[in-house]
Amino acid sequence: MKWVEIEIVTTEEASDAICEMLSQLGADGIAVCDPLEIKRIIDDPDSLAYADDGFVDSLGLDVTIHAYFAEFDDGIRLGAKEEEYENPEGVGTIYGNIATGTKSLEDTIALLEERLAAIGEFLTVGDGKVKYKYVKDEDWENEWKKDYHAFSVSEHVVIAPTWEREETEAALDSGKKVVFLDPGSAFGTGTHETTSMCAEFIDAYLKPEDTVLDVGCGSGILSIICAKIGASSIEACDIDRMAVDVAIENCKENDVEVDCYTGELKDAKKEGYSLIIANIVAEIIASIAPLVPGKLLPGGRFICSGIIDHKKEIALSACKEAGLRLIEEKQKGDWHAYYFEKI
Repeated sequence: MKWVEIEIVTTEEASDAICEMLSQLGADGIAVCDPLEIKRIIDDPDSLAYADDGFVDSLGLDVTIHAYFAEFDDGIRLGAKEEEYENPEGVGTIYGNIATGTKSLEDTIALLEERLAAIGEFLTVGDGKVKYKYVKDEDWENEWKKDYHAFSVSEHVVIAPTWEREETEAALDSGKKVVFLDPGSAFGTGTHETTSMCAEFIDAYLKPEDTVLDVGCGSGILSIICAKIGASSIEACDIDRMAVDVAIENCKENDVEVDCYTGELKDAKKEGYSLIIANIVAEIIASIAPLVPGKLLPGGRFICSGIIDHKKEIALSACKEAGLRLIEEKQKGDWHAYYFEKI
């Protein structure tokens, strides 16, 4: 078996969608180098990260994604690793990402370029070119770790990879909570603006008595943050079974209790919640907005993000029409997040 490193140079706007596509196609590891995000982390006065002068400028402005695929004698393995993850209704269908079996390297590159073109119909992806190289079997696992280090995602919460557990805990002051989360899947590691804005809302507004529902939980990062800060009870659901399994493992890694299950808002287990979180995309937020007030207790709140600038009115209008009052909004780059209360 050999390892193929795929490199895609793209934009911040499209990076999440491309990572999700790579994950659905069977990538065994995914690493994202976003110069703007690195600069935000380094410039944060609470950040634990450090870089030499000129390092960030040397990276340019483009986002570089590296994905690692296993190549066997019969070709590159594609698709979910287990049949139970081949969900025809899961997130992989958004851009037509589901693929199974093995393909030659040439056919794999062609498939990736085809998928990039599909994403490019909705988002700006850059030139859409795919580069590759082979990496040594003993080197690939550490290669995708090199750009991921501990950073502050909100005032009181730090995200750190598990391989930096000891040094992160030693460097933290008593007022910080640390969430250990490894990259390698497309389900969210906290580096994206949408996740950090949700984390900031949670950090500012979460109450100890809150009952929380995290819709489209991905890696479970927002649920884990809620648990670390001290919510009373937390449910996390996602339509993608693979994401749910990732969330379950991350909750175990952080020793927190979160009820993770496959489903969507209509599948919520409780009659009502004091806080619902949805870090998804504008169209899906608009589609579930009419259901949100009915799932909220009196005085309940709704945090939503994943909303690109040119689609913010879609989500805002739907939430307001549903009977939610906008309390606060955030913007980072081209992304928006909103904090509502039930009227």
